[in-house]
Parts: sequence; structure tokens; C-alpha cells
Amino acid sequence: MVRKQDVRLVFQHRLKIARERLDISQKELGIRAGLDSFVASTRINRYELGVHQPDMATAERLAHALSVPTAYLFAGDERLARMILAFDQMSVAEKESLLKTLEQG
Repeated sequence: MVRKQDVRLVFQHRLKIARERLDISQKELGIRAGLDSFVASTRINRYELGVHQPDMATAERLAHALSVPTAYLFAGDERLARMILAFDQMSVAEKESLLKTLEQG
């Protein structure tokens, strides 16, 4: 049986990984996502620690600031997360071709 992951744990993990991949501070991410500079670092820290969870609008702004699809931040499976990132980088034609191949399979 596959163990279901807590979406909050997934989100905090993916948020931190995406931020570290860009090599930006918690404060910088918060500012890029439109948070007030006085609370940006604390808010992102609390999201990454799972103390607080952002609402969907904030999660979308965080994803945009990190240049990742919002779905990546919630993908519980590592392979799916990698596929989401790869798919996002493809052209529309490549996406359509891949989808046709997968749907036929």
C-alpha cells in the first residue's frame, strides 16, 4: 500500500528546495512574492517549517516567484515533481506530442 504524504509536509519541503535552487534568501523570496519586507523572512521561514500554511493565492505567488508551476509545490511523488518541472520547460508542441504518446500508452 502506498503511504499518503501530508500535503503540508510536501509543500514545505518543495518550497525550501525550490528556494535553495535559486540560491535566494527567505526574505528575498518573500519580497519577490509580494510580502512586506519587514515580515518576508519570518513568513517564509514559518512556511518552510510548517508552522503556517499559505493560502492558495500566496502559494501561487510563491510558485511564480520561484519560477515553478504551483503543482510542483504540492507534488507528493518525487518523480511527478520532476516531471512537472520538465513539462513546464517544454514547448507547446513538445507538450502535445508527449501527451499524445502517454494517452496512447
